[in-house]
Amino acid sequence: MSILDHIQRCNAHDLTAYKPFLIAGERVGWVNDVVMDVLDGVDGFDVTTQSIAISPNLATFEDRSRALTDGSIALLEVRLIRGLRNELYGVKNRWTDAAHAAIDRGAVTAFGLISYGVHVNGWVPGVDEPDLWIGTRSMSSSVDPGKLDNMVAGGQPYGLSLRENVVKEAAEEANVPSILAAQAKPVGAISYVMETPAGIRPDVLYCFDLELSQEFTPENTDGETSAFQRMPARVAGEIVATSEQFKFNCNLVVAHFLLRHGLINPDNEPDYQAIALGLS
Repeated sequence: MSILDHIQRCNAHDLTAYKPFLIAGERVGWVNDVVMDVLDGVDGFDVTTQSIAISPNLATFEDRSRALTDGSIALLEVRLIRGLRNELYGVKNRWTDAAHAAIDRGAVTAFGLISYGVHVNGWVPGVDEPDLWIGTRSMSSSVDPGKLDNMVAGGQPYGLSLRENVVKEAAEEANVPSILAAQAKPVGAISYVMETPAGIRPDVLYCFDLELSQEFTPENTDGETSAFQRMPARVAGEIVATSEQFKFNCNLVVAHFLLRHGLINPDNEPDYQAIALGLS
């Protein structure tokens, strides 16, 4: 196990079994044949042997969103998605673009749409090196229960700015006061394309660093985190490099922090160049 292994795992995919999903002539996702067969019977979708598209006559945000809702319900009825989350994501290829439509979070992977999220490193300056606050995911979590996590992390709902979402998630997950959470600094983005049993995940994680005082201790308020522990960032890096204790994509966020703070460097990491490129 190594840091590079985690990066490669998050980028393992084969698109030959998928067809483009189009809205207004733009490819926004990837859909497999099983999903296409279901959607072929849903109003608002045009299916060919080469692609699937929202019908061109659905030209408004509302109409396209309604079609995606109908399609999501159809996929739920045949258990191609596990459930709906009652949280909407915007459908777009770049964060700064206007969304073509909105879709329930639970159906995003089945359509192969880009999922945006925010991850916050809660860190404490040390005499020599920084510490990180690390969460442990609840055993009731639907993804990677019981695994280690960044102090704050969450998907990006439609209608919120990234910073608004950081403040919201920080309050829910770590009881961080809004005035403090607003001080989180954007430090980059990590993207990957990962194939899962549910479909293709082209994720973009917007990373933030939030410097905390020696006295601050995070406390979970929404039940998604069972505990927090503070540890030297170098120790967190060793856990990433030698195990699968972290949630799959949090490995990348920790590595990104270590890279930026010089704890991973060309002198101590033989895969430095590949790691740096893989986290860009």
